[in-house]
Amino acid sequence: MKWWFRQPLSRQILICIVVGVALGYLLGPRAIWLKPIGDIFIRLLMMLIVPLTFFTLISGITKLESLSSFRSLGGLTVLYFVVSSLLAAILGMTTALIIQPGRKTAGLFTGGEHVEAADFNFLDTLVSWFPKNPIEAMAEGNMLQIIIFSLIVGIGLIALGKKAQHIIVLINEGAELMIVITEFVMKTAPYGILALVANMVASLGSQMLREVFRLILSDYLAQILLLIIIYPIFLRFLARLNPLRFYGKVAPAMLVAASTTSSGATLPVSMAVAEDNLGVSKKVWGFSLPLGATVNMDGMAAAIGVIAVFAANLYGITLTPTLMLQIVFLGLALSIGTAGIKGGGIIMSGILLQSLNMPLTLIPILASLWPILDIGHTTSNVTGDLVGTTLVGSRLKLMDKKIFTQKISPKS
Repeated sequence: MKWWFRQPLSRQILICIVVGVALGYLLGPRAIWLKPIGDIFIRLLMMLIVPLTFFTLISGITKLESLSSFRSLGGLTVLYFVVSSLLAAILGMTTALIIQPGRKTAGLFTGGEHVEAADFNFLDTLVSWFPKNPIEAMAEGNMLQIIIFSLIVGIGLIALGKKAQHIIVLINEGAELMIVITEFVMKTAPYGILALVANMVASLGSQMLREVFRLILSDYLAQILLLIIIYPIFLRFLARLNPLRFYGKVAPAMLVAASTTSSGATLPVSMAVAEDNLGVSKKVWGFSLPLGATVNMDGMAAAIGVIAVFAANLYGITLTPTLMLQIVFLGLALSIGTAGIKGGGIIMSGILLQSLNMPLTLIPILASLWPILDIGHTTSNVTGDLVGTTLVGSRLKLMDKKIFTQKISPKS
């Protein structure tokens, strides 16, 4: 037992996934006995959705308070974060629309019934995103309205400045509390996922496993395209820098990100890389990197697009233009609100499905895949932060390009 509790959470989850698969095959229909354990885990995740979104999203926005003193720096940084996250969400959705994960198992989770999406009116749908009663939105779990309300509250707190300092402290403490509770819940993840995977394997066939592989392929393709197309365009045409040299300089941070799957744990390495390898001023990276580790999650934004298409295909829902616009918006909003902790993306996936009025029956599959997917997500998240930092430093002439062009120092 001591050995087990010394293992990192990701390894515990992987071991329990293997055990869950084995139990699913061995027990067959009797795996249903394990279902209550998985159901409790899902209910705990659902418990977190509303308060975690509310507090972490507002907390992330209020970190922009230094925009008053760094107006041009903050404005350009935030603009980059918004544009890159939107592009990532569009890219993720596009790759999934091309590969179409889940298409061959449409209706599997709906008892074979094909569910048609409602024919939305764009303006009516847009209006419905704005809450008339935020308490009612929270009680009903209307995530789009909660996200809009959180954005408005965050902007209002920034406008109040020092007058709202006590509220901002309370919000930040609320966000920290929810992150701690999330970490407690995630400690139960290996056992909940074991039960869910066992039940899933007992009820799903090999065709579903092929569709899961297509999901992984879609997700990783989106991350690779971010790294080899979107980021190099930013670097070449906006920062006027050599993308290949940039990747050589930031490789240490990318490797740490891939191995730890934590943007927060990679932050000290990213800061050292920004100063020692890229030559960016501390005035820039001291603002952009901590903020980016909180609100700029391009890898997660791309994953939102992929997961949404996968879920729509599985549930037999038609992807209308309005629904695709909603997915892109959620890719931006949920990537901002993703807690920088292991398993945070699983919870955001639940928020995504709930926001799109889709069942949460897909969560076991996503939870079992997350340790694999999160390697790509975190690498893209960290690289995106460093691209933005370099771009802002170059545009505002707060970067020593001699350091950027010279060979990497031994300490990096």
